[in-house]
Amino acid sequence: MFWKFDLHTTSHIDQLLDREDVTLRELMEEDDVLQECKAQNRRLLLFLSQDHCMQELVSLITTEPPADLEERSRFKFPNIACELLTSDVSIINDKLGTDESLLEMLYHFLEQDPPLNPLLASFFSKTIGNLIARKTEQVITFLKKKEGFIGLVLKHIDASAMMDLLLRLISCVEPAPLRQEVLHWLNEEKLVQRLTELIHTGKDEERQSNASQTLCDIIRLSRDQANQMQENMEADPLLAVLESQESVTGLLKNLFEGERSEASIVNGTQVLLTLLETRRFLFVILFSLGFSEEMSYTVNSSILNAIEPHLKDFQQLLLDPPKKSAILTTVGVLEQPLGNARLHVARLVAALLQTNAPSICQELCNLATMDLLLDLFFKYSWNNFLHFQVELCVVAILNHPSSEERPSPVFLLLNLQLFQKCRLVQRILDAWEENDRIQAEGGTRRGNMGHLTRIANMVVQNLEKGPVQAQITDLIKELPEDCRGRWESFVDETLRETNRKNTVELVSTHNMHSSSEDDDMESPFPNDLSLQQAFSDYQIQQMTANFVDQFGFNDEEFTAFEACCKEKIRQFDDSEEEEDIWEEKEINYATQAKSRTR
Repeated sequence: MFWKFDLHTTSHIDQLLDREDVTLRELMEEDDVLQECKAQNRRLLLFLSQDHCMQELVSLITTEPPADLEERSRFKFPNIACELLTSDVSIINDKLGTDESLLEMLYHFLEQDPPLNPLLASFFSKTIGNLIARKTEQVITFLKKKEGFIGLVLKHIDASAMMDLLLRLISCVEPAPLRQEVLHWLNEEKLVQRLTELIHTGKDEERQSNASQTLCDIIRLSRDQANQMQENMEADPLLAVLESQESVTGLLKNLFEGERSEASIVNGTQVLLTLLETRRFLFVILFSLGFSEEMSYTVNSSILNAIEPHLKDFQQLLLDPPKKSAILTTVGVLEQPLGNARLHVARLVAALLQTNAPSICQELCNLATMDLLLDLFFKYSWNNFLHFQVELCVVAILNHPSSEERPSPVFLLLNLQLFQKCRLVQRILDAWEENDRIQAEGGTRRGNMGHLTRIANMVVQNLEKGPVQAQITDLIKELPEDCRGRWESFVDETLRETNRKNTVELVSTHNMHSSSEDDDMESPFPNDLSLQQAFSDYQIQQMTANFVDQFGFNDEEFTAFEACCKEKIRQFDDSEEEEDIWEEKEINYATQAKSRTR
């Protein structure tokens, strides 16, 4: 029996606390100080909560350590101090959240000249963030009394920790009435407008990037909160400003005023893309698993009204992007890279086409934007990010959803342009023949051939059925006779053989069927490319320091996701009772073999 042996050992921390002259630094040297603190060691907590100890802890996380210290140990004590202050122990939270002198010491950290030490900034943000969640009313009251608080945070926005602090103010305040009060305070401080002003050519790129990411996170967090709140709750004032035509117009003015820089264009366009988001990544996954319920947002018309006059400016970016020097790639030197600015314009066009807004689509048609994007698709044959966005554009035009019997006139016009002015069929055939010639000479298959195959298949599918079947059939018939013959031969032979080669033979193929089989059979995956788009957005989004906390999903959503997965997996469960794996029993090899076979 364990109690026969005297295994109880007194913590060395308790032995240190027996000394009257013990110092905070001595205790912090102990490896188990944090463990003892979280374990509610009362003697330790009483010692730590003394005024002089709390002041020293706060000083450690807000004061630059001496530069002559060894780098390994320079931030050792500030790190331990931060962990102790954020250990979520009530006696420390109470002391830190109610003692105004300690809050003043913390606040003084923001009053330094930039740049802040990024590590100390993260300690400060984590400590204040913990207080916002645990001592909400006291800390919010303190911060609201500081007239320059938002200005100081924005002055240091180049430190990602300041971005996290702003997001905690928006997402971690409870209850709902107090949260609404904080949102109104932030709106009165013109937070959205001040962040928008930072996305400008003349600003530092790091500041632009963090300002853009903050605005994107505010949009997502606010929409998620709006979806969860009760009907009688007041609307989010920050989201209302962000979605207003005036705000979007101001952002676009910053992008195209004066010299155009890639950083401002990319960061500004990311905000526009977030405003145009109609569904979130998690819910697209649920939809792909067969659950029809998904969270969606209708794009506010004010956003589209603000973007429409500037489509010509985005078109000009495709023609004349910010200058970039040549780069060496695995396939040779690229004299004029596509650039992130043009890629983001392509993403914006794809997102705009998916809104199905007639005025936007009409303007894109007038500008012949699809013709220009297809030029880039074939010019940059190794940029799969671009290829995917162009494919999304083509799919949006061909698969225009409409509740009417006939598609809207503007989409008929877009289809007409796609097949006549853009010469989609001829370009597919020419690119395919050129790739065959290159491969016959021992060259490498072009990088855009996979997406070209999918676009060709999409055209064929819409010839068989779809909202524009009749129009596409007529447009194919209007092709020159030699081109029409090449297309028919390509579809019947080349494309069919390519699709056969691309088909993956799985161990179990009972769920696979060709396009010629029953068209009414429902696939477990969405027919559009929304899942891939969501995953693409997820891959390239910028990660904040506490990405898990700020990803935008709450516990209820993950619980729903887990429940959905269990529901899907339940069909695979055996009806047999669960065996006790520790139960002693005779080994039966025949039974095991049968189990493996099953």
